[in-house]
Amino acid sequence: MPVNCRARLPLLLAVVWVLVTGCSQQQGRDITRQLSNGKPDEFFQTSVDRMATLSMRDNLQSLYLLMGKLYLRNPNQWRQSGYPDAVSAEREIRQAIEQRRPLAALGERRDLVALSYSLSPEFKGDRVGAFIYAVGSMIVTAHGGRTEFYLTDSINPQFVSNAARNIEKATWLLSQRQDANGVLLLFSNEISEEGSNLSFAVEFGKIVARLDLLTQMLDERYRRIGLNYAQSLLLMNFLPVQ
Repeated sequence: MPVNCRARLPLLLAVVWVLVTGCSQQQGRDITRQLSNGKPDEFFQTSVDRMATLSMRDNLQSLYLLMGKLYLRNPNQWRQSGYPDAVSAEREIRQAIEQRRPLAALGERRDLVALSYSLSPEFKGDRVGAFIYAVGSMIVTAHGGRTEFYLTDSINPQFVSNAARNIEKATWLLSQRQDANGVLLLFSNEISEEGSNLSFAVEFGKIVARLDLLTQMLDERYRRIGLNYAQSLLLMNFLPVQ
């Protein structure tokens, strides 16, 4: 090795050492920051569990946003709920969904039965609250009756996919169902000469997209479990126990 190269070698090693230790320290700080920002129960969640929990949170928030928008477009509905204002009605619907309580206007109806009834001409009462409650309870039921998910929980991807398809149908019915006089049961999307308001369809589309993405991740998760087991049989490997 030439003399000048040997002279530069310690300097190069020092630079590399600084870069490596700097990156390691930065990664350590990043990991520490992430752990400090996390909740204790996240340690009992896989990446799919965490995604399912966040997806549920965002889907319910989208649903509550839609409820507020529907009450604005249909102010006569919350007045039939028996509550003094739309805010009180919204709070009661949210609690009923998240606490898995029945809604008085629907009796003991939940999920698909409640959804069909809320969009029927026979229903009398706060149709906005009943519709949002029905969709929310259906989503929670499709996830096994839970809104947060951990290692010991399982979610059936077919039920989640079915919920997405049901919401697509419910969105269409919401824009089509009319009473005996030909008036829409609930006003939502609007296309007129004055302008267009498709925000309802957009928000429902976000819920469907999240459900479909979760379905794909669940399918892949269980597919990999099956493939790993098949590979272990093919290679005659014992399965790990820890």
